[in-house]
Amino acid sequence: MSERDFDKILLEAVDEGLSSLGQSAKQAIYFHLEKDFNIDKEEISSRVNDFASAIEKIFGLGANVIEILIMLRLHEKVGLHIKLHRSEDLTFTQYVAEAKRSFLERQKAEEAVQCEQMPS
Repeated sequence: MSERDFDKILLEAVDEGLSSLGQSAKQAIYFHLEKDFNIDKEEISSRVNDFASAIEKIFGLGANVIEILIMLRLHEKVGLHIKLHRSEDLTFTQYVAEAKRSFLERQKAEEAVQCEQMPS
């Protein structure tokens, strides 16, 4: 598994999180992201900060609810083990970056174990 795998998982989490608002609302959000913020659905994983800013501009304080829904879906899909170094809360962008780091580290460790178990 690779960064591309994580990006796919993140896009699924975003889609499922937005689906919690209903299909019409999800489609409207994707439309506004593309029309008003020039963020295509497929670009979200490479433009997380822009996506978070756009969601905050669209929903104001309500953006936190959407971000939490997405983070919950991401947590379910990846099974995160995020290590917090500070007592403060993570922003959505920081959470996604930490989730990606955790996901890639776990994948690397699993690949190492598989290599060790291969017969010589």
